[in-house]
Amino acid sequence: MASTRKILAIDQGTTSTRAIVFDQATEALATERREFRQFYPQHGWVEHDAEEIWRHVLEVSHAVIERSGGAGDIAAIGITNQRETIVVWDRATGEPIHHAIVWQDRRTAERCAELREQGAEELVRARTGLLLDPYFSATKLAWLLDKVDGARARAERGELAFGTIDSFLLWRLTGGRVHATDITNACRTMLFDIHRQCWDEELLRLFDIPASLLGEVRDNSTIFGETEPSLFGRAIPIGGMAGDQQAAVVGQACFAAGMAKSTYGTGCFMLLNTGDEAVASESRLLTTIAYRIHGRTTYALEGAIFVAGAAIKWLRDGIGLITHASQTDDMATRVPDNHGVYMVPGFVGLGAPHWDPHARGLICGLTLDATAAHIARAALESVAFQTLDLAEAMQRDGGGEAQALRVDGGMAANDWFCQFLADMLQVPVERPRHLETTALGAAFLAGLAVGVWRDLDEVAATWSRASLFEPTMAAGQRGKVVAGWQEAMRRALLK
Repeated sequence: MASTRKILAIDQGTTSTRAIVFDQATEALATERREFRQFYPQHGWVEHDAEEIWRHVLEVSHAVIERSGGAGDIAAIGITNQRETIVVWDRATGEPIHHAIVWQDRRTAERCAELREQGAEELVRARTGLLLDPYFSATKLAWLLDKVDGARARAERGELAFGTIDSFLLWRLTGGRVHATDITNACRTMLFDIHRQCWDEELLRLFDIPASLLGEVRDNSTIFGETEPSLFGRAIPIGGMAGDQQAAVVGQACFAAGMAKSTYGTGCFMLLNTGDEAVASESRLLTTIAYRIHGRTTYALEGAIFVAGAAIKWLRDGIGLITHASQTDDMATRVPDNHGVYMVPGFVGLGAPHWDPHARGLICGLTLDATAAHIARAALESVAFQTLDLAEAMQRDGGGEAQALRVDGGMAANDWFCQFLADMLQVPVERPRHLETTALGAAFLAGLAVGVWRDLDEVAATWSRASLFEPTMAAGQRGKVVAGWQEAMRRALLK
C-alpha cells in the first residue's frame, strides 16, 4: 500500500479540536487533541475565539503529520466541524471581527420569536427544512452585523466574509484564496434552499443578510483547494468537508435509506437516512441534507439534543460530583434502579422535538436517601430518554423504525449507557470499531475525492461492529421508567 494513501482529518468540535491521520485501512496512525476556551459573556450566550481555534488546528495537524511520516505521505485533508457556529472576517486581513457565536448561543431567541409571530416560520421550514430557532446561523449573523460597529456597512461594501467554522478554516488553509462551504454546512444556516440547493434571496431579505458575505456551496467530496505550501511544507489538497453530524453519517456508513446513527458528544444528534426524499417533518424534527457526492443529494431526518455529554461535563465541572466522565458507568451500575430520580438537562433550552429555548434544567424525584450515584445515573438516562423522544418523532413522521441504531461519540464508550439506550429504543444498538466516526467520515470524503477509496460501497466495506447491545428490559419496567421521564419533561416545559 502506497504511503500517500494517508488522509489527515481535522475535526473541529464545540469544546476541542483534534486531528487524526488515517491510512487506507482506516487505522488511526496518530491523534492529537486540544481543548479550547468557552466564553459566556451573558446568560445564554456562548462564544469561541476563532483565532485560538485556528492556532489549535495548526498545532494538532503538525503533530499528527510529523508522527505519521510527514506531509509527503498525506494524500488529502478532510475537514469536519461544529455546525451553525458563525465567523465573520475581514477579506483583506483574514481577521475575525468578533468572537465566533456558537450553535448553543441563545441571544437571538427574542428575534426568532418575533419572526415566528410575523408568520415567517412556514417559509423557513419550506425552504430550509429547519425551524426558527437561535440554534441556526442566520439570526446570529444578523445580530453580529447590527451590533459590531460598522459591520453592516462593511458587509454591504463587500469587505467582509461570513462562514461556518469549515469555511473559515478553508479560507485560512488556502491562504485566503478560497471562500466556500459544503452543502451540509450551508443547509444549517437558515439561508439555503435544500430543494433548489442554492442560497435563497427571499431568506436573505428576511434576515437582512447581504449576499456578498456568502461563499460558494460545493459537494462534500471534491477538491476545495490546496493548502498554502508554507503551512505544512507542501501544498496538500483539501478534498472533503462536512458538518460533524453529516460526517458521522458517512463515517458510520449509513448510506441506505432507513439506516440511522446517533452521535453522543456535547449534544446528541440522531440522523435517519431518507434517501433522495426530503421528508417534511410534522413532529418538529429537521429535514436536512445528509451528503451530496457527484451532484447526487441524500437527505435525512434529524433530531438535535442540545445537552448530552455536556450533562456529564456539568457533573464534573459544574458541581464537582465526579472527577472523570468514566466514573458515571460505575456509579450507574452501583444502584439497582434510578430511585425515581430524573434529570431534564435543559441547560441551554431544549431541542427537538420541543424547541423551547426558555426551558431550564431540572432534577426531580430527590429524597433523603438519593445519592450522587442516582444523579449520575439520571444524567446518563436523560440522554437515552431524549433519544427515545427523537426516535418516536421520526416514526410519527413516516421515517420508519430503524432496524438498528449505530452509535458513536464519547458517551458511546459507556457500556451501561448503550445497554440502557437499547432497552429504551427497543432496537439493537451497534457500536463500531471506530468511535471517532466524525473524523473518519471527513477522511472518507477527502479520500473519495483523490481516489484512496473508489466509491461508497468500498467505504461501507470498511465498517465493522465492535459491540452489540440487544434490548433486555421487561416491558413493565420500561413502561414505568419512561412514564417517569415523561412526567419530568412535563415539569421542565411548564411556563
